[in-house]
Amino acid sequence: MQPIHWGIIGTGNIASQFARGLAVLDDAQLVAVGSRSVESANRFGDLFDVPHRHSSYESLAHDPDVDIVYVATPHVYHADNSLLCMGAGKAVLCEKPFTVNGAQAQTVIDYARQHGIFLMEAVWTRFLPHMEQVIGLVQDGAIGQIKMVQANFGFRTEVDPSSRVFDPALGGGSLLDVGIYPIYLAHLLLGAPDEIRTLAHLGETGVDEQAAVLFGYQGGPVAVLSSAIRAALPDTVVIAGDAGQILIHERWWAPSSFTLQRDGHDAETFNPPLEGNGYNYEAAEAAYCLRAGGAESAKLPLDTTLAVMRAMDEIRTVWGLRYPVE
Repeated sequence: MQPIHWGIIGTGNIASQFARGLAVLDDAQLVAVGSRSVESANRFGDLFDVPHRHSSYESLAHDPDVDIVYVATPHVYHADNSLLCMGAGKAVLCEKPFTVNGAQAQTVIDYARQHGIFLMEAVWTRFLPHMEQVIGLVQDGAIGQIKMVQANFGFRTEVDPSSRVFDPALGGGSLLDVGIYPIYLAHLLLGAPDEIRTLAHLGETGVDEQAAVLFGYQGGPVAVLSSAIRAALPDTVVIAGDAGQILIHERWWAPSSFTLQRDGHDAETFNPPLEGNGYNYEAAEAAYCLRAGGAESAKLPLDTTLAVMRAMDEIRTVWGLRYPVE
């Protein structure tokens, strides 16, 4: 079996994490990296033994040896970078958030579907072993019908207007950076909400420093979600059903463990084995889809990506938060 040839656009931390994940896959080969400078491309290339180093994103997109591109640039560039690569005939795995807003997401998705090009958002949590197992248990009815989901993702950092997470021009704030994880979990477990209520504190740079979101669903289920960049939160998840509950332990969005408590049974704790650093699983899913000839992932459909982006649009509308690129 010939390896899938990967290219990476961007040379920051998330690109490095993804490159380390690729290294454990037998059917993947990192052959190219693209940056806005040859110095940055060479540093990354030296670190990960990448043969092709490109000093522009355009050059990488047109590299004939690349099958699929991982887009690892800041949020506001995702739409343009994805369209650039697909325009050169390359499949795309784009880091979350997929785009800045739903309108951009719709444009990128429409292009992929019109041209039959594989496209997926890189939400690594969805493909981690513990999350695969949790979703499987829920779908099999292990805890009955879901009544409530509680999910948090928050960290504390000092205000720095020059930092990406505090810069509105780069789509800063907690929502797109970490709030997207609880929102994705709610969509994966319960689907798109029928009602959204939310509050946020917009800090001195204009971005959301902390936020709370409620999703309501027909029939009664509720998702209680929170995110922060100025407050450390207990990064845990509770999925409560009418026949039991699942608790996903700290750093639930990264490789983790979970406890299943079914009514009338002893609690069971699961700690699934992990290969690599976890980023390899989303790459493996993309490779599986490419080999199968699919244009999108059944586990993370583009319709779910679009629904998440639209939900975040609605949330920001309530806050009165718009990014300069919009």
